[in-house]
Amino acid sequence: MILDLFKLDGKVAIVTGANTGLGQGMCIALAEAGAKVCGVARRSCEDTKKAVEEKGGEFFEIIADLGTTDHIDHIISEAKNKFGKIDILVNNAGIILREDAINVTEADWDKVIDINEKVVFFLAQAAAKEFIAQGTGGKIVNICSMLSYQGGIRVPAYTSSKSAVLGMTRALANEWAGYNINVNGIAPGYMATNNTTQLRNDSKRSDEILDRIPAGRWGTPDDMMGAVIYLCSDAAAYVNGFTLAVDGGWLAR
Repeated sequence: MILDLFKLDGKVAIVTGANTGLGQGMCIALAEAGAKVCGVARRSCEDTKKAVEEKGGEFFEIIADLGTTDHIDHIISEAKNKFGKIDILVNNAGIILREDAINVTEADWDKVIDINEKVVFFLAQAAAKEFIAQGTGGKIVNICSMLSYQGGIRVPAYTSSKSAVLGMTRALANEWAGYNINVNGIAPGYMATNNTTQLRNDSKRSDEILDRIPAGRWGTPDDMMGAVIYLCSDAAAYVNGFTLAVDGGWLAR
């Protein structure tokens, strides 16, 4: 049956930024599809754990600061110690700092690039090493952005980092497809999460955004569920280096 290709029974997934928003939604989706989920965040993932377990899934919390690469080995080892292997990595954690480009400081620039780009690469590298050692292949999904394709306003570091992640996704797919590792991305549009609270609270800016979205609404974590399951499943076995937009039609406008 075709639907069997979307099942993740027996798979082990690591999801960063798992305590809230899109990360939380993707953890729930992966668990519902049958995966055991390791959620990584700086703060407690108690709400995510509760939501996953209410769906009959299994969730393991890993507390780690993803502002530095120092904790990558710890994340991998904790997941392996708990579940014995790793099959999926979803690089979701990220930050956005809004400031006029003329005023951005070097410290703020480095903070965004380190979390959104540097750690994404080295965590993907660590996961790929495990996939290769296991001999089982694996799935890596990098959360990009519609600003991987556009410039945006007042978010130069974020735009730069997310543009880099889109290119990185293609580059890693080229090198690792031969190991049966699928590297792909998801580009969310304007989502109702913590990162967009400032925009949604600005009625003028919010209306301008909604007027541009063909679907006529902000996205939600639920809108990411189908995309992440597809890219993490055998249904996407021949999909490599592609970034799927989940944006209500924004990029088509």
